Amino acid sequence: MQSSRKYKREIAPKLDETTVGAVLTVGTERSFYDTLLEAIDEGFSSLGESVKVAIYFHLENTFRIKKREIPFRIDDFLDALEKIFGLGARHLEIIFMKNIHAKVRVNYRWDMPKWVVPELTFREYLRMVEKNLEADANEK
Repeated sequence: MQSSRKYKREIAPKLDETTVGAVLTVGTERSFYDTLLEAIDEGFSSLGESVKVAIYFHLENTFRIKKREIPFRIDDFLDALEKIFGLGARHLEIIFMKNIHAKVRVNYRWDMPKWVVPELTFREYLRMVEKNLEADANEK
């Protein structure tokens, strides 16, 4: 099992809010946390139903993370995934981001040259989505 420090997950540069903009909305009947849980559940389902059940079982019994706690313990959740899957956890994070992206309406404004590609972590992506959803809710 590897610690997250070995993979330097935390050193990814933050995206400058002035260079990237996003408008994200989730239907008013759904919270961001429910959308996140659904996206994670679908990501695990893509591995197979028995694998999904085994992952949730392992998360709860080994790491003491219940399914409903995942949105509120995202750092613990991602560290647990890294311990379970090693570098393969990054692939799951990408699947989760794709699933979230499909569930929220997103309009991006990219004000940097196209050759500049920032390193975006799952934590940073969730921070951006949640921040923009809160801003959108405050505008209404």
